[in-house]
Amino acid sequence: MPMTKPNTIPAVSVTYAQAGTSTRLNELGMRPMQERAYQKRGEQYLLIKSPPASGKSRALMFIALDKLENQGLQQAIIVVPEKSIGASFHNEPLSQFGFWGDWQVEPKWNLCDAPGNDGGKVDAVRKFLDSDAKVLVCTHATFRFAVDKFGVEALDNRLIAVDEFHHISANPDNKLGDIIRQLMSRDQTHIVAMTGSYFRGDAEAVLHPDDEARFDTVTYTYYEQLNGYQYLKQLDIGYYFYAGSYTDAIMEVLNPQEKTIIHIPNVNSRESTKDKIREVEHIIEELGEWQGTDPATGFQLVQTADGKVLKIADLVDDDPSKRDKVTATLKDPRQKNKRDRVDIIIALGMAKEGFDWIWCEHALTIGYRSSLTEIVQIIGRATRDAPGKTRARFTNLIAEPDASETAVTEAVNDTLKAIAASLLMEQVLAPRFEFKPKNPSNQPTPGFDYGENGYNPQGCNVGVNAETGQIQLEIKGLAEPKSQEAQRVCREDLTELVTAFVQDKPTIERGLFDEELVPEELTQVRMGKIIKEKFPEFEQEDREAVRQHAIAALNLVQQAKQTVNEKGGTYNVNSNDGEGTKNTALIDGVRQFALSVTELDMDLIDRINPFGEAYAILAKSMSEERLKQVAAVIAAKRVSLSVDEARELAKRAKRFKQERGRLPSLTATDPWEKRMAEGVAFLQRKVKEEKNG
Repeated sequence: MPMTKPNTIPAVSVTYAQAGTSTRLNELGMRPMQERAYQKRGEQYLLIKSPPASGKSRALMFIALDKLENQGLQQAIIVVPEKSIGASFHNEPLSQFGFWGDWQVEPKWNLCDAPGNDGGKVDAVRKFLDSDAKVLVCTHATFRFAVDKFGVEALDNRLIAVDEFHHISANPDNKLGDIIRQLMSRDQTHIVAMTGSYFRGDAEAVLHPDDEARFDTVTYTYYEQLNGYQYLKQLDIGYYFYAGSYTDAIMEVLNPQEKTIIHIPNVNSRESTKDKIREVEHIIEELGEWQGTDPATGFQLVQTADGKVLKIADLVDDDPSKRDKVTATLKDPRQKNKRDRVDIIIALGMAKEGFDWIWCEHALTIGYRSSLTEIVQIIGRATRDAPGKTRARFTNLIAEPDASETAVTEAVNDTLKAIAASLLMEQVLAPRFEFKPKNPSNQPTPGFDYGENGYNPQGCNVGVNAETGQIQLEIKGLAEPKSQEAQRVCREDLTELVTAFVQDKPTIERGLFDEELVPEELTQVRMGKIIKEKFPEFEQEDREAVRQHAIAALNLVQQAKQTVNEKGGTYNVNSNDGEGTKNTALIDGVRQFALSVTELDMDLIDRINPFGEAYAILAKSMSEERLKQVAAVIAAKRVSLSVDEARELAKRAKRFKQERGRLPSLTATDPWEKRMAEGVAFLQRKVKEEKNG
């Protein structure tokens, strides 16, 4: 099949302020995220949600030292998903930067550095528990084997710190999750959980809601992290479709001048040629002429057309004699700050979580990754701050759906998932929203800038807090959460609800391809159902408040993006474009949208299809014929109305009656009123059929 040039989906390009704040140290030697976490050091159960590279390992050191020294805990056990991440917890001279103590782990108690398999290290854990030593570092697997053998009571009066906590799930078959539940029901240990990616949308809940409610959460957003960098100013995220073989299309998106990590496709994916070694060889051939292997480093040497010799680290070849040398070279701490040590890393399952190469400018991933957690981890490889590195990008190269394939449904699913991931990353990278109901008595909030004309009590106000990266918006008719937990969800967890929503297949299928869609069916009914499933213990008014906040966050980012795209600009968040001028396109986009409508109210926000802008971009990047084929595949399996949907519509109809004093009408001109009436009629028919049946 002839190769076609990949089409770009210009998903998102975010520009930041280079404020330098997220790497600045306080008098104790802590960065802002670490200081925020340390303020909660007294909590028994602490969950730290913070992006890759924000300093979670060191935050834990500060907290663990305080728990051992000042809170009476006997020992600390640090649990990491794989041996390589154990290196993050080697000795650190914290007192040199102002802290009262140093982080020290005796070499024999960092079991990640010890030879042998995970199961064989269980006796070492026992020896540690019986010793006077203070800190042990081991893998998730070693920890599981040890608890299986000694029971959770052996961990009483100790701190258990779990790094990369998203490996846990509430599924009873998840052993690590089960141990955490047992520890919490025994209530004799302290737990610090850390994650750079906490998406409950990945198949199942990380923790049971009751257990999660016992954790105190420290959240540090991507926006705060990237906005506070010293060097990195711009992050681009793009999706590219291609036809034919990816090895023919790769040079359309791979720039040999950029430091790049290439993740080739999983062998089970549609994009894979099923011969991973040949794929690596083909990429090397595309880049230039192979000059041999460097005997000292194990890197492949390739000369490009312009004469430059690229150093390529191949982590795909499983031959231990080759891969171990390459891995050791990449890990060598003496080389960490040398930009020209390596140019391109090619990997399959490696170089994701916890892999630290600050110079990486481009994370190029081939094939769709089913897990949003994995995508965030891969993007995290490129979002390190490094001198001279002003721009980073993530590119996902995806095979176009082809109607002639037998696996067309799978291909369509991958396309939908890629769009879902794009929408979600826009949400993750944007500043955090703070919504307020519009009231005449509202006052401006200190710390927020309301634009040139300042705060207007009569008009719609959009305030920006440059320090925290928050956007404050007044919305008429917005429901406020009453319970503390609902307030916390509105403040901290909206992204997780957006995740569940955009990953809900019927939702995204209808949002993109149902021409007869009434947006409220998604914004009110589908999101309402998701909230109900996630928070069954919430009162109805809290569920409605959370629903409104989540939909407002999603739709306002989409509207801002649309405003920017219509003006032909790029989607920027908060950049310095030249001397003294600020390009704040996302914030301006939100402001322009809010001020362009007669009144920003919740009904208006509910009437926006959250996938409208995504469809507009998809239509530009895929041929009309291919788009029609995708729409046909989705239309073929659509059910007109399910009983569950009809019930949800009937509930909304009941609320409509309370507000208007009449039931919705089947002949209404308003499509949403008509749809509610259809839901009621559908249920009435069902009841009649059952009576007559």
